[in-house]
Amino acid sequence: MLRHEFRPGRLVAGLALAATAVLFAGDAAGQWNTPSPVAIPLVCGGLGIASLVSWIDYGVRKRRRLARSASAENNGVPASTSGSQAIK
Repeated sequence: MLRHEFRPGRLVAGLALAATAVLFAGDAAGQWNTPSPVAIPLVCGGLGIASLVSWIDYGVRKRRRLARSASAENNGVPASTSGSQAIK
């Protein structure tokens, strides 16, 4: 059983930030040279894609939740069969 529900937007954001960290860690270690302006489009693009993925995930979850609640509704006999809805 899962401890929490899966959030793909957070996964995408984490991967984008981890990729930025790896790039600059390699630059700091002297493995390669990474120009500083690379971080801006990588972080902003990653967060933009993460927000799009979260928005799509929210729509899918909302549609499933509405379908589940619609199928669980009881459309049978009304609460009062005498015709009076007054509370006594």
